[in-house]
Amino acid sequence: MNLQNSIGIFDSGFGGLTIFKSIAEKLPSYNYIYLGDNARSPYGDHSFETVYQYTLECVEWLFAQGCPLVILACNTASAKALRNIQQLDLPKKYPNHRVLGVIRPTAEVIGNVSGTKSVGVLGTRGTIKSESYLIEINKFFPEVSVHQQACPMWVPLIENGEHTGNGADYFVKQYLDQLLKQSPSIDTILLACTHYPLLLPKIEAYLSSNIKVVSQGDIVANSLVNYLQRHPEIDQKISKQNQASFYTTGDAEAFNRHASVFLEKEVLSVKIKL
Repeated sequence: MNLQNSIGIFDSGFGGLTIFKSIAEKLPSYNYIYLGDNARSPYGDHSFETVYQYTLECVEWLFAQGCPLVILACNTASAKALRNIQQLDLPKKYPNHRVLGVIRPTAEVIGNVSGTKSVGVLGTRGTIKSESYLIEINKFFPEVSVHQQACPMWVPLIENGEHTGNGADYFVKQYLDQLLKQSPSIDTILLACTHYPLLLPKIEAYLSSNIKVVSQGDIVANSLVNYLQRHPEIDQKISKQNQASFYTTGDAEAFNRHASVFLEKEVLSVKIKL
């Protein structure tokens, strides 16, 4: 199924399905194409240049399918590639296309959640190293102190379907302990990777009830609704037949299996080669 004029949603793997799910719930009539670059996942440990190259290839593939708007539903891609794509590639080659990320919409609201004005950020090595959340949150909430912790084992656990097993507990507790050691006043923890909501039951089990855990799905979905209201010229380009198609650069059967867990319904994907 080739859906012209769909909203493109891109992630390095399965994590972006948590964003897709929230967006599709808020905007159910729209058409979507989801692309997971599973063959090259995870992106978290790759260099800026590599992530930019991989992300651009995937964005251009979605443009070629007729997507006028692409959401980078991946924090690492948003941190390492979005600015280059927006400033270098779109003006030169794709002036009528738009690419949006997940970091800015989250940074715009996260400071309102914290009473102590002390926020913890959990992400991949790439996202944490980029300091994108430190920079963006500081723009909107200069009074908020941001404490970061990389969680390099979480995405591999989730991508391999091991996030519900007892083995995941060790790594969940390890990274949470390392984050909370940085400041006793942290009252809000942002899951700055779209995979991490699948670990939410384990994460919450290790935290006291006064610490709020924030996932990005609804934040990004609400931001997109607002964006489309402010940009009717983009909204009018998008087909609204309540259809979605799924593509992966990896194994389609494995993608279907994992995606069905994320979305709680059967998913049939198509393998593509970039």
